[in-house]
Amino acid sequence: MSDPSAYVRERSASGRRDLTYPPLPEPLPVPAYDNHCHLEIVDGDDPLSLSEQLARAASAGIAGVVQASGDVESSRWAVWAAEHHPQVLAAVAIHPNEAPTYEAAGGLDEAIAAIDELAAHPRVRAIGETGLDFFRTDAEGQPAQYRSFEAHIALAKKHGIAMQIHDRDAHDEVLRLLESVGAPEKTVFHCFSGDAEMARIAADRGYYLSFAGNITFKNAQNLRDALAVTPVERILVETDAPFLTPVPHRGRPNAPYLVPITLRFMAAELGASVDELAAQVAANTLEVYGTFA
Repeated sequence: MSDPSAYVRERSASGRRDLTYPPLPEPLPVPAYDNHCHLEIVDGDDPLSLSEQLARAASAGIAGVVQASGDVESSRWAVWAAEHHPQVLAAVAIHPNEAPTYEAAGGLDEAIAAIDELAAHPRVRAIGETGLDFFRTDAEGQPAQYRSFEAHIALAKKHGIAMQIHDRDAHDEVLRLLESVGAPEKTVFHCFSGDAEMARIAADRGYYLSFAGNITFKNAQNLRDALAVTPVERILVETDAPFLTPVPHRGRPNAPYLVPITLRFMAAELGASVDELAAQVAANTLEVYGTFA
């Protein structure tokens, strides 16, 4: 695609009843960041442009976002967005569920080479999202996931940037592979989905745990248990927008301006002040990705 800004995806409305964006929450008194979102995906009855997304985020006390990617086209869009908006930093990668598709077409090596080239851009601060997904990819496609994941780990090390991990139903294997090949210095478990035991292991190894809106879901006690044992200097927050909208707006379109709902919930779980947690999460985000402006 010659014009990266023209790239767009649409989220399916199937099975969803309310496609309106939730109201603006009470702004955070201390600015924080959304460390993982997909703003190239349009959603809802009245989709928001990138500029509108960033303006709403700023009005809610969200100072910046890390735009994550899943294929070559979305990675190019992320770089374009980061070039044109100082509130955006880019993460580039081939998603683990896309790796088998590229491999089947004989294009995985070429795609990884494209990610390597994009990762050299100064506004790219992470390789992501990459990892393993045994929920959507069966055994036949898993070798491509492993090969892609190892290649992305190498890219994060080569470029000296962070790595955002997608880990679904593959906890033990992700931890094993990181240990065997050596994790990048700054490794983030995007939308952490493990339990307290896994959180302890990850934190002990120096990894960061990023919590999304699903920590507010009734059936997510494992995430609340994980949060409780994670050192505050290893905690990040994200939306994974437009997915995983926090309660009480679950099922509606998600966006970075809704981070305050998740962060306030996390502060209550930890018995911490919202100001203190927001400041700590902001400091953690800047430690991982560097400055935005």
